[in-house]
Amino acid sequence: PLRGRPAAMEAREPLRDVRGALRAVLARLREGEPGEGREPFELPRFWDALGQTFQVTSQEATKLSLAFSRPPLPSAEDCQKLSEDVQNAILAVATVYYWLPKGQGTTLRKMVRDATTEVVEGMIQLTDTILNAPVDSLSQEQLISTGGVWEACEQVSNLPRGEYNQAAVVSALAACLGVVKDAVEEMEHALVEGQDPYGDIMEDEELGFRGNRDTYWSEADRQLLSSCMGLMKASKACLKKVLAAVKAHGKADSPEQIAQLDDLADIANEISPSVDELALSMYPPVNPLAVRLNAAKLASVLKKVLEIAKTSHVCPASEEGWVQFLTGAVDHNMNKVKNFTQDQL
Repeated sequence: PLRGRPAAMEAREPLRDVRGALRAVLARLREGEPGEGREPFELPRFWDALGQTFQVTSQEATKLSLAFSRPPLPSAEDCQKLSEDVQNAILAVATVYYWLPKGQGTTLRKMVRDATTEVVEGMIQLTDTILNAPVDSLSQEQLISTGGVWEACEQVSNLPRGEYNQAAVVSALAACLGVVKDAVEEMEHALVEGQDPYGDIMEDEELGFRGNRDTYWSEADRQLLSSCMGLMKASKACLKKVLAAVKAHGKADSPEQIAQLDDLADIANEISPSVDELALSMYPPVNPLAVRLNAAKLASVLKKVLEIAKTSHVCPASEEGWVQFLTGAVDHNMNKVKNFTQDQL
């Protein structure tokens, strides 16, 4: 029964080389900087080319997977051809990504790079699966890996294509806002008066005596936490307002405007991890100093977001009111946190 094995292994040899080549492409993508583009860059042409290379890659994945899905397996010659086609498709994807000059904005570039990386990773996974599979059957893993490449290739149609970097920044801010909204709702739900924060996790019998300080909030805790909630809500409001301002006024006509949008996206990215850290420290047993530290971290990120927004082109005079109001709200809640924790210092 093993007679056909060595020949089959032999036939798959070109795939090993391809896997090596794809890993090298992936490593370059992860660390690499796109070029500055030698000719004038045209965004519509870029999107067309990117869409085409993703589509071709999807087709090559299908061809490769089908060839190894049932006997007879491809000859060494056919496998060589299939492998070359896969490698060329992936090289084309990477090449088009490298067309995208830095000047188009780092937020846009990061999104395109992530999508490109995902396609290359998917193809590596597929070649892995084929190389490791028994040669005479289509494995569940191979089906999943092929579907993975298709999904990664379809991502290109979800990339924000509006006005250059502005669309990319809108999509990045909207994603941050979604995460923060969820965190705020979860915390509000946990803080409902008299509710046991761990009620859904632990049964009373497990803990025995339930008057344990570790599992509930004291009155003092609740006072401190209401100011923290104020900061979390200010985070949500901040992202909402900045997102609306970028939609209304964001432009990507000059390097300066593109850089301002990137700065906003970068700093906004720090909001949700800071909100999460604060929320985690709010669960009992509450350590007031840890809460104060995390609140101060979040407050300083929010002040930075407001500062960057205020001095950028997305905040004409008409937007100054909310910037001022939210700056006041952040200070007010942070001062309350400080007052509640003063005796702990």
